[in-house]
Amino acid sequence: MMNMTDITTLGALKKAGYHTKSIKDELRDNLIKNIKKGTPSFNGIHGYENTVIPELERAILSRHNINLLGLRGQAKTRLARMMVNLLDEYIPVVEGSEINDDPLDPISRFAQELIKEKGDDTPISWVHRDARFAEKLATPDVTVADIIGDVDPIKAANLKLSYADDRVIHYGMIPRANRCIFVINELPDLQARIQVALFNILQEGDIQIRGFKLRLPLDMQFVFTANPEDYTNRGSIVTPLKDRIGSQILTHYPANIETARTITSQEANLDERQAEQIYVPELAKDLLEQISFEARDSEFVDVKSGVSARMSITAYENLLSTAERRALLAGDESTTVRLSDFIGVIPAITGKVELVYEGEQEGADFVAQTLMDNAIKTLFPQYFPKIEKLEKQGEETPYDDLISWFFNRDGFELLDADNDAIYQSKLDEATPLDVLINDYQPDIDPRDVYFEKEFILWGLVQYKKLSKYRYNEGMQFQDPYGSFIKGI
Repeated sequence: MMNMTDITTLGALKKAGYHTKSIKDELRDNLIKNIKKGTPSFNGIHGYENTVIPELERAILSRHNINLLGLRGQAKTRLARMMVNLLDEYIPVVEGSEINDDPLDPISRFAQELIKEKGDDTPISWVHRDARFAEKLATPDVTVADIIGDVDPIKAANLKLSYADDRVIHYGMIPRANRCIFVINELPDLQARIQVALFNILQEGDIQIRGFKLRLPLDMQFVFTANPEDYTNRGSIVTPLKDRIGSQILTHYPANIETARTITSQEANLDERQAEQIYVPELAKDLLEQISFEARDSEFVDVKSGVSARMSITAYENLLSTAERRALLAGDESTTVRLSDFIGVIPAITGKVELVYEGEQEGADFVAQTLMDNAIKTLFPQYFPKIEKLEKQGEETPYDDLISWFFNRDGFELLDADNDAIYQSKLDEATPLDVLINDYQPDIDPRDVYFEKEFILWGLVQYKKLSKYRYNEGMQFQDPYGSFIKGI
C-alpha cells in the first residue's frame, strides 16, 4: 500500500482521495479518537485532570480559539505545545509556498498561479505536525510587520511590481503559520493596535498592509496566554479580540504536596550521578514543596505575581547539588540529603519570588529563610506531637528528655564538613531522638532516620524549645535558657 507521504504531485493527491480538513477539525477529530480509546491527550500534565484539561478538551471540541489565563509557572505554554500531538502526522502543501498553501484550496497568489500553470503536475511536499507550531512572546516592541507582514521594496524592485501588488509582500509570522497552532504568550503586553490587526485575521480573514487589503482566509488555531496581573499592571486585551477568543480557561497551582512532588520529580534536570548517589528522604521532598505553598500565602511575597512551579524544580536541583558538593568535599561516595543542606536552596527561592514592600525591607535572604522555617513549622505536627504555644506548669511533654539533654550541654554542632559517619554519630549521641523516632515514626524507612532526627531539632527551634545558630562552618543547636541559667 502506498504511503501518502510518497505522493509528490497534486494529481496523485486527488487520485488518492485526500480530503482537505481545517486545523480545528484535525484537532477535534483526533481528540475524539483519543477519548474513545481512553488515551490521554496531555500526558505529563499533573493536577489538571479534573479542572483545566476537561475545559481545554471542551474548547477543542468546540473549535474555539483559546486563552489560557493564569499566573506564571502554571504550564500554560506547555499545554499549548502539547496540542501539536492532536494534529494529523503529515499534511500536504504546495511546494515552495511561504504560507503552507493547501494544494486543494490554495489561498496565496503564488500557489494559485502555480496550480493554474501546472495543474495536476503541481509539486507538493509534506509537513510533519512538529513543524506546525509557532509562538511569539508579546512585547511592546512587536510591530504589525513582525506578525502580519510588510511590503518588501527589494522584492518589488526585482519583480518590477507596484507596491499595491500582493506579490511584493513579505509575510509575517502569522501568515507563515497558516495551518498551524500559533501561540501568543503574555497577550496583554501586545499593543492595542497590534491586537486590532489580530482581530481582522480572526474575524474577517484578511490582512491589511500599507493601505491595501488582501483577502487571506488563514486556517489557524490560536492559543493565547495571559497573566491576570497583566490586565491592570501592563495592559489589557482589547474587547473585540477578547470577544473573538472562544474559551478562556483558568489555570492554577498544584492543590496538594503530592501533585507538586510529581511535577518537581518529572521536571528536575538531574545529573545521572546525582540521581544514583544522593538519596532524598520523603520528608525532604515534602518540605521542599511546602516552601512554595508557604510562599504563596506569605505576607512578604506578591500574591498577584504568583510563585512559579519552577521555584520548586530549581530548588530541588540546588538541594541535590548542595548534598553532592558536601559529599565530594568529605570524600563520601554517596550521601543522604540533610536538613542543613536546605541552606543551598535559598538562591533558588530569592530569584523566583516577587517581594512586596515589607519583603523588600526585610531582604530576600530573610524572606527565604522565613519560608523554610514556616514550612518546617507547618509539617512538624504531621510527624511528631504538636507543641502547644501555652503549656501548663509542670505538665510533661514528649520532648522534655531531649530538652534536658541540651540543657546539660554547651552546644551541639552539625558541621557542613562532617562526613556521613561523623554526622550520624553526633545525632546518635542525642539518645532522646531515638525514643521520639521509635514512638512516633516506628515504620520509617531506615534511610530517612537521620533526616527526621535533624527535623526534630529544627522543629523544636521553630517552637522556641531550642535555639539555632548558623555560622560559616555549620549549625549549632542549644538550650535557649541553659547557658544563661548556668552563667548565674
